[in-house]
Amino acid sequence: MVVYVTTQGSRIIREGRHLLVKKGDDTYNTLFIYKLEQLVLFGNISLTPPALKLLLRENIDTVFLRLDGRYQGRLAAAEPKNVFLRKRQFALTDDSGFCLRVARNIVFGKLINMATVAQRIQRTRDAKFAGEVAGQIRLVIRRLDAATSLDELRGMEGHASALYFSALRLGFDKDWGFRKRMRRPPTDPVNSILSLLYTFIMNRAYAAVRIAGLDPYPGVFHALDYGRHSLPLDLVEEFRSIIADTLTLALFNLGVVKEVDFYQVEPPPRLIEDCGDTLIDSACNDALGRMTMDDEDEDEDVFDLPEQQMSDVTGDEAEVRDARRAVKLYPPAFGRVLKSFEKKIMTEFYHPLAGKKMNYAEAMIFQARHFRQVIEGEAAEYQPLLLK
Repeated sequence: MVVYVTTQGSRIIREGRHLLVKKGDDTYNTLFIYKLEQLVLFGNISLTPPALKLLLRENIDTVFLRLDGRYQGRLAAAEPKNVFLRKRQFALTDDSGFCLRVARNIVFGKLINMATVAQRIQRTRDAKFAGEVAGQIRLVIRRLDAATSLDELRGMEGHASALYFSALRLGFDKDWGFRKRMRRPPTDPVNSILSLLYTFIMNRAYAAVRIAGLDPYPGVFHALDYGRHSLPLDLVEEFRSIIADTLTLALFNLGVVKEVDFYQVEPPPRLIEDCGDTLIDSACNDALGRMTMDDEDEDEDVFDLPEQQMSDVTGDEAEVRDARRAVKLYPPAFGRVLKSFEKKIMTEFYHPLAGKKMNYAEAMIFQARHFRQVIEGEAAEYQPLLLK
């Protein structure tokens, strides 16, 4: 179970084998340690020393985010004991052939999923341009085998992603000012939601990597860099359009988030409000955002999965980015998006490689363990999760 704590000014205390989320004399929630897999704290949340010790002793992944969803850090539990596995991970980062082969499969999965979403936008929205974009992405896919270096592969992925986001905007019921992906800061409501969902998924990917006993720093597609969790970034790629992008379409098209839910710069003080689940359930059941599927698509498994800063920005680029007015969510809408994401991540589907049903959270762990099999030589190729 993953628990999100968003009540500002609350503190988490220990009571025996339980944790209590309290504010003043009021108890907001009781957390049972034996059920807890990850604890995500937003903003001004404090942990008492006994609660902190219990979380560390039980190896509960505890993540600290700003109120707007920006990653700040996490509790550092004991490192994985399999030093030989970690040694092999780092050794393979110097094997350019291995990295290129596995990275090519990761990019293949990401691009296939993007092309599928673009094609569905074309079919359900009668958007010819989206269909053309899907075709152009598939042309890039055909050229992946010709890539002779990771830099060349990254260039192909970047080109395909730019094409994809130019088509994704056509999937919305109205114009939200979204033209391309803008991360830091997000300058329109769509980018704001995408950044938030990518943060959520990145935390899930990091937890999956740790559960699989892998080191999060050495990856194959994202280059090694100081402080960069390259492996979760690698494994997240195939899930971006599967979860975050399609859920974003649904959140806007089904009215879960509206114009009044966003602000620029500093918001007036608001209290986090509870909300009904009617719209949220609708958004999670319609992953493509009120798109009417053809009869032949009704039985298809609709997949949907986000992002850590790729590199630090300094100098002129940082000044330009700082000059932009960031668009953010008011707390009530933030809570609705959070609930929607949790419902989405727990949606079950048939995983073809596993040969059984599982939810998206379990699928991320499965893919991390599958990646470990590739590292250890138990699997010849990494097989990404594909949207059918």
